[in-house]
Amino acid sequence: MKKYDVTGIGNALVDIEFKVTNEFLFENRVEKGLMTLVDETRQNELMKVINTAEAKKQCGGSAANTVIAVSQFGGQSYYCCKVANDELGYFYLEDLKNSGVDNSLEGKEPEEGITGKCLVMVTGDSERTMNTFLGITQTFSVNDLNEWAIRDSKYLFIEGYLITSPNGKEAMMQAKRIAEAAGTKVALTFSDPSMVKYFREGFDDVIGYSVDLLFANEEEAMLFTGKDNILEAREEMKKSAKHFVITQGKNGAMIFDGDTFIDIEPYKTVAIDSNGAGDMFAGAFLYGITNGHSYASSGKLASMASSKIVSQFGPRLKWHEAKEILARLNP
Repeated sequence: MKKYDVTGIGNALVDIEFKVTNEFLFENRVEKGLMTLVDETRQNELMKVINTAEAKKQCGGSAANTVIAVSQFGGQSYYCCKVANDELGYFYLEDLKNSGVDNSLEGKEPEEGITGKCLVMVTGDSERTMNTFLGITQTFSVNDLNEWAIRDSKYLFIEGYLITSPNGKEAMMQAKRIAEAAGTKVALTFSDPSMVKYFREGFDDVIGYSVDLLFANEEEAMLFTGKDNILEAREEMKKSAKHFVITQGKNGAMIFDGDTFIDIEPYKTVAIDSNGAGDMFAGAFLYGITNGHSYASSGKLASMASSKIVSQFGPRLKWHEAKEILARLNP
C-alpha cells in the first residue's frame, strides 16, 4: 500500500488573481488568454496599476492546484516544489500545509531568493490571462525531487510548465524514471497551448515511449499531434499515452481508458472565471482513479468539480464544496 495517491512536481507560484477589462489588457500590452513568462521588472509594472486590495492571494502553480484538489476530495498528496525565504515563500508553505498537502520543503529552510508569483487577470468573458515571474522556482531541478515520495505514490503528476527550462525538463525526466522504476504510474499535463507550441520536441523527450495518463485540452491535443481536427488528434495520441483525457470546455471531455472512448457530459453552469478549471479536472480525476472509481465515474466527478470552479472566482474549491460534489457522485 502506497502512502500517497499523487505526488506532483511543478512550479510554486503565489497566485494573485483580480478582475480586469479588455481595455486594461490592451493599454498594458498584455496578450489575452495566454500564460506569458516575464521578468520581475515587467511584473512590477503591472503590479503598480492593478487594484491589489481586491486581489485574491493563495499558493498555486498548475500542479499545486491539482494536488490540492486531490487532498480536498479526501486523497493523500505530496508536492515537490521550490520557494524562497521571503514573505511570499513562507505564505506559500503555510497555505500548502493548510490545504493538507505534504511537501519537499518540510523541515528545511528555503533558499535565499524571490518566490515566484503569477498575476491572473480575469476578464468579463471569464477568460484568464496569466503574467508569470517564476523567481526561484525557475531553478527547480532534480535536487528538489523527493525520490521517496515519488516511489511511495500511486501516481506521479508532472506539470508541463516545467518544460521551459533545461533544469526543469531534466527534473521531469528524472522524476519519470524514478516513478517507472518503482511501479508508480506517470501522468503529464501540457498545461498551456503555448507550451506545446514552443516546446514540442521537449515533450517528446519527456514522454519517451509513453506515459500512463496524459491531460490536454483540444487545442493542445491538436498542436501536439499536428492534426487539424480532434477526432484525428485523439487517434494519434494513442501513440504517446496509454490513457488520456481531452477537456473540451463547455462541451465536457473525452476520455480514452485504454480500450474505448468515453464522452463526459458537461454540467450546466454560468462561467465567471476559467482559471484553474483544467487543474481541478485533473485533480478530481486523479483522486477518482486512485480511490476505486472507474474512468467514467472519475470523469463525471471531474466534470462536476470543474463546472463548479468556473462558476466562481479562483482556482480552488472550498472544503465543503468538495464534500458536496462527492456526495452528488455517490448519493
